[in-house]
Amino acid sequence: MNEGPGATLMRTDVGVVSSVTGTRPGAQDLHVKLNAGEEQAINYTHLLGEVQVGEQVLLNTTAVRAGLGTGGYHFVMKRAGEEKRREHVGRIVKLRYTPLQFRCRTVEEEDSPYRQALESCDDLARMPVVVAGLHSQIAPAAAAVKALSADSRVVYVMTDTAALPYAFSRLAARLKEAGLVDAAITVGQAFGGDYEAVNIYTGLLAAKAVLGADVAIVAQGPGNVGTQTEWGFSSIAQGDQINAVGVLGGAPIAVPRVSFVDPRERHRGVSRQSLVALSRVALVEAIVAVPAMDSDKLEFVHRQLDDAGITERHEVLVAKGDVGLQALVQQGVEVTTMGRSVDEDPEFFLAAGAAGAVAAEATKWTKNSEKDS
Repeated sequence: MNEGPGATLMRTDVGVVSSVTGTRPGAQDLHVKLNAGEEQAINYTHLLGEVQVGEQVLLNTTAVRAGLGTGGYHFVMKRAGEEKRREHVGRIVKLRYTPLQFRCRTVEEEDSPYRQALESCDDLARMPVVVAGLHSQIAPAAAAVKALSADSRVVYVMTDTAALPYAFSRLAARLKEAGLVDAAITVGQAFGGDYEAVNIYTGLLAAKAVLGADVAIVAQGPGNVGTQTEWGFSSIAQGDQINAVGVLGGAPIAVPRVSFVDPRERHRGVSRQSLVALSRVALVEAIVAVPAMDSDKLEFVHRQLDDAGITERHEVLVAKGDVGLQALVQQGVEVTTMGRSVDEDPEFFLAAGAAGAVAAEATKWTKNSEKDS
């Protein structure tokens, strides 16, 4: 609902870049001088190119000024100087019908080099697909796959229900650097992955047919939205994504959101968000990976899953998730959820590691079956 006639929904400010504090593929971290002082900003280089110290920039300051998300960062919308002309390819527009819309080439386009591979593939052939609700869950899942099946190719399919720019995620960049994720596909309005796709279906098919994935991990970017209502949260899309995997003949492995330290009652044990997505939205059967843990906690989780009818609709499988956490430590990859570390909220990360372990075992079985055939 709008705030009334004349209300301004977007806030912008002009600043001057004082320093570039960090870079990663697709993004620059900046300090920018504003009237309020020096503040943090992010520039997406594949949209606007690299900015220089001393350059004047137009910033979207909406979220920070309202005390909302984005980690305290503003975002560069426009550079004051003349930008170098860059050759644009592709006919699909993302962020469409907004002032930041841009062209990109998706895997499905007629002149895409991957078009034929996609047209000849409409079945994932039981490829295991880890479907996570939250972005931070991709790390233990990917690490577990690589620890248990080192030669497996892992592809991250990033959806558009949270952060849209792939480059916003420092975790995604770190996982690629560490060799835990081999490639990324951004689908829908999400953008900036190694490959672009129009929707989750073609994104999954591209993971299989174009990138040769043995395991795909589907998750939104950083920034899950929650409203403390039964249906109003962005990770509800986990149920839709499980359906997509099933429709395409894949093997969906769901990561439940599990915590015993979150102070909010709705997130104790299995989060209410996971219970809704798995019991009321997911229409095809999935494996729900539950981490091996203390017997009292495990009994509590099983009771929640039983009460929600999830045990009847899905296969609930208990698996060890610590192999994923150990692999993250070995690779020096740190991960948090709601500001909590692995040591502070172990079950949350163990659930994702358990899903990765299940996926690794599934891909081993698939490879052995192919050898025997």
